[in-house]
Amino acid sequence: METIRTLRRTPIALPGEGRFLGVEQHAVEFPSGVVIDDWMWVITPEFVNILPRMQDGRYLCYRQAKYAADGLTLGVPGGYLEPGEAPLAAAQRELLEETGCTATGWIPLGAYVVDGNRGSGRGHFFLATGVEYRQPINADDLEDLEPILLTRHELEAALLKGEFQVMPWTACIALALLHEQE
Repeated sequence: METIRTLRRTPIALPGEGRFLGVEQHAVEFPSGVVIDDWMWVITPEFVNILPRMQDGRYLCYRQAKYAADGLTLGVPGGYLEPGEAPLAAAQRELLEETGCTATGWIPLGAYVVDGNRGSGRGHFFLATGVEYRQPINADDLEDLEPILLTRHELEAALLKGEFQVMPWTACIALALLHEQE
């Protein structure tokens, strides 16, 4: 099976464009020979999301407000990779910054593009095990984060009720829970 080819990339300037967002207009050619000259492509940095499992078996999550979510949402720690940073190193850094915790075990759950047609970054998901508090939180997040500890049953119920309103968070949690069933 042949893949789709990129023929041309044209950056599009956005007001206030920064290191967190870019947009390009691509010309792409499909295996059938069809060419689309105005294929929009969204560029965001790669990111990590972590589901931390504490030493007592409960999971560390947050209650917080996110601009794109309706009201409050549950979430998990995570953030963008720094230039040149490996995904695991980013996950370890983000867990420490956002929670003050470290983990004795790190299980990679895969890396996935956010939107198969428009890009929008790649997420690297991890299950952190043996998590314990080490230091005060040192996060630069703009949102207020309310840490909450959930049992597996409570986590599954919140996931099924849609209380995690951001897709990468739901995917990270679902993959972690599936991994733990093995």
